[in-house]
Amino acid sequence: MPLIAAAASAVAPPPPRRVVAPLRSLSTRRPGILALTVTCCSPSPPPPVVAAEAPAPAPPQEAKPKPKPRRYPKQYPGESVGVAEEMRFVAMRLRNPKRTTIKDKAGTENADAGASEDEDEEEEEEEQEEEDGGGGVKEEHEKEEEGELEAGEWMPSMEGFVRYLVDSKLVFGTIERVVAESTDVAYVYFRKSGLERSASISKDLEWFRKQGIAIPEPSTSGSTYAAYLTELAESNAPAFLSHYYNIYFAHITGGVAIGNKICKKILEGRELEFYKWDTDAELLLKDAREKLNELSKHWTRKDRNLCLKEAAKCFQYLGKMVRLIIL
Repeated sequence: MPLIAAAASAVAPPPPRRVVAPLRSLSTRRPGILALTVTCCSPSPPPPVVAAEAPAPAPPQEAKPKPKPRRYPKQYPGESVGVAEEMRFVAMRLRNPKRTTIKDKAGTENADAGASEDEDEEEEEEEQEEEDGGGGVKEEHEKEEEGELEAGEWMPSMEGFVRYLVDSKLVFGTIERVVAESTDVAYVYFRKSGLERSASISKDLEWFRKQGIAIPEPSTSGSTYAAYLTELAESNAPAFLSHYYNIYFAHITGGVAIGNKICKKILEGRELEFYKWDTDAELLLKDAREKLNELSKHWTRKDRNLCLKEAAKCFQYLGKMVRLIIL
């Protein structure tokens, strides 16, 4: 039996062995670094490709309105020079009310007051003044010009000329007192300018008194204007300086010539102190003009527009005083 079992074991085939797939290994070996062995499996198949959906069309956008072009204010005639030059154009327009456009040196047209950012505010202020009885300067000025006598037709009277001198002394004395006594820094530039006239008029009135001519009290026109200047000086310096400059401007550029003609007619050619200066009056006025232009560089456009508006009022008040000569 033992022999049979041994022979059977020698003839029978060995049992089958399970085959195991070899594993792949990745190893990184660097000197001085511990070797690591990474075991990985076979790569998985890629996912099926899915066709991408087309993007949805964007909703139509509404067309944006085109931006309105920005409107820049038109430059006032004389604005490049200074506010004194702007006021000169106001005086020219008042002397020629039928002219609707005036051009300055650069050829800029004057469309009344021009266009500015605060134009609407000024229109509201003008409408309010017209309701209060203070507007319509241009219309009133034109009505006065219609009633004025032509040159050569009017004859001055001694009494009327003296009334004019009395009112002039009051007005010139008012602006000189304000400039001399006010604490406003803007008025300091115009102190002792050499343009002062009140002292000269006092000498002329004293001469008339010695001639036996009665010196009356200031008229309503002069008193009203002097009170207006006093109130304006306390509330608005640019507006007051508009009157200050234009009073001297009107006197030097036109008042002296008119006064000398009157003196030849009724005073036998006597030259009054009111119409004389120790130096060239044009140079004194030029100095005041340059100071005003320099000062106005710090003003807003609204302040400068107010100066133009007050310039028209100034000429209106002065016109009423001149008319006293022939009344």
